[in-house]
Parts: sequence; structure tokens; C-alpha cells
Amino acid sequence: MGEESGGGVGHDRPLRVGLLGYGLAGSVFHAPLIAATEGLRLDLVSTASPERQAQARAEHPQVRTVETAEAVLDRADELDLIVLATPNKTHVPLATAALETGLPVVVDKPLAATAAEAEKLAALAEDRGLLLSVFQNRRWDNDFRTVRKLIEDGALGDVQRFESRFERWRPQPKGGWRESGDPTEIGGLLYDLGSHLADQALTLFGPVVSVYAESDVRRPGAEADDDTFIALTHAGGVRSHLWVSATAALLGPRFRVLGSRAGYVKHGLDPQEAALREGLRPGTVGVEWGVEPESRWGHLGAGSSPQTGGGERVPTLPGDYPAYYAAIERALRGGGQPPVTAREAAAALRVLEAAKRSAAEGVSVRIAA
Repeated sequence: MGEESGGGVGHDRPLRVGLLGYGLAGSVFHAPLIAATEGLRLDLVSTASPERQAQARAEHPQVRTVETAEAVLDRADELDLIVLATPNKTHVPLATAALETGLPVVVDKPLAATAAEAEKLAALAEDRGLLLSVFQNRRWDNDFRTVRKLIEDGALGDVQRFESRFERWRPQPKGGWRESGDPTEIGGLLYDLGSHLADQALTLFGPVVSVYAESDVRRPGAEADDDTFIALTHAGGVRSHLWVSATAALLGPRFRVLGSRAGYVKHGLDPQEAALREGLRPGTVGVEWGVEPESRWGHLGAGSSPQTGGGERVPTLPGDYPAYYAAIERALRGGGQPPVTAREAAAALRVLEAAKRSAAEGVSVRIAA
């Protein structure tokens, strides 16, 4: 554990992982990906639900279960990494407690409610010499990986406008803390799906200098934002237009990227979440992980629409969620930087905070680049 985890751990044994929370994030994303990563061992899971404890032991027979996060932290000397898949409002206090025990930490997004809280956590981790990373798995979506490669290869020329959507049709609220109007819960789509879109835009195009947003609560009985638009102006001149919605009766393209040479349009979602929900796992025999059929590939072209036969199909790179925890394992062994840093998470939170203020006040908000 502990003191050696920040500066590198030897390769003589698997790194023991304590997972806090076994709801959607814990059971569908973190636990399967941790278990599939060579060099990591899912060792301890905390959940207050007896049913979820039984589920965890059934899905991962070697795992130990406890009822509380505190019970995991009390066993810090038996662990090498803490992963937080708990409700958003617990991220800061639990990450702080874990770092103070001397353990590296992975936190599901969003890291915090504010950039200031995220920066404070980053400083604590740096002071202790410990890894602190945020699970921004959508950097390893198949379509985002493809967009990134097209940009890096110069296939689009100079990117001028980046459009990105996470749209759903869920006319009836599901309830729970994610849709709560209580600000302490850090619910709503802006901080949920918006965390991914802001992170992707910053990853591609760098710092943002201006944010404008429109945010609404559309569904009867809903409490938190369920239909939000964000316009970003990057320091380099690119404009990013981002949509998150639970009220989209017809879904727009996942990406539309317009450059000086060509544009790229891609519909549909990366297949990895659906595969994980169905119980499939990376490395499953007969499963091409993260691969989608040719019929789902996006189009690259100029001057015409894919709907009328324009453009050429571009093979979508395979999605690769396993790459996140593989990079975490390498960082813990070698003491290097994690695949997503807390400082990067803080930058995305500055954008989300500005978007929240913009929507409330009806103004564009400037950010220091």
C-alpha cells in the first residue's frame, strides 16, 4: 500500500483495489474494467445494499465486501488504490480521506462541484506524492478516438467548429440523486454528461476563453437541468457547440466536425457501455471489443451530405475503455502521470461553472486561458 504507491510499486504482485460503491458506475464500469486489467486485482467492495454485496461476490468471486466506505479506508494498509464510484456529493470528502490515508485515488466524474475544490484535491495529492485521477472514460470512445486521429492526421484541415451531442429520449424522469434539484447532490445533465463533453472539447482544442450556455428543466416533475446547450470559444479560435439532453425526440449526430478542408459526421453511440451492461467483458472469447459494424461508420467529405450519398465512410477506431485502467496500473508502477489528471478535471469544471452562471444570468462568461 500506502507510502510506496505514489512513487511506484514493484511488479511482484497485483495491485489491490478497493472500490467504493456498486451501483451503475461501480458494477457496470469500474469493477469489470479493473478485473480485466492485468496487474490489478479487485479486492474489496463497499456497498450498504446486501443485494449489491451479493451481486459483487457473484460477479467477482474473489472479492471481499463491506457495508461502508469507512470500512474500506480502515483497511488502507491492505490496499494499493481506492476507486470512488459513489454519489457525486461524496467525491470530495472521500477522496480527501483516502489521500490522507496515503492511498492513490481514482474518482468517477465529476471530481467535485467546483474547480476550487478540484484544485485543492490536486494540491493534496501532489503534496502527498500520490496519484489522483478522474475516470473520463469517454476519451476512449470509438468515435472520439476517430475524431482525434482525423484531426491529428490533418484530414479536416484547420478545425473551425466542433459539435458534440449526448442526446437521449427519456420523457419521464427516473428520479434519484442524479436528477435531484438539491445543489448539494451535484445532479443534472450539465455535470453528468456535460462533464464528458467539456473534457473531450478541452482535450482536442485546449483552453477556453468564453462560455455561453442555455439550460432548461423540460420534463414535468423534473428538478435538475435535462436540456442544456453550451457554446465554447477556445483560445486557439475553435468554437465548440455541445448539447446534453434527455428530451431529444430525434437524436442528432454524435459528432459533426467542420474544418477548412473537410467535415466529419458520426451518428450513434460507442458500443462499449451497452456491451458492459449486457455482461460482456473485455477479453471475452469471440467478442471484438469496442468494434462497430461498417454500417455505423461516420462520413468524411466536403460540399455534400452523407444523407444524399456525399462523403466517404471512415472506419471507426475500436473503443478502448480498458486503456484507462491499464494506464493507471502503469502510472502506479512507474510513478508517472495518470491518463487523466485532477488539474485537467479542474479545467473542465471551470467550464461547467461558467456554463451554469451563463445560463442563470443570460450572459457570456469569460475565462482566463
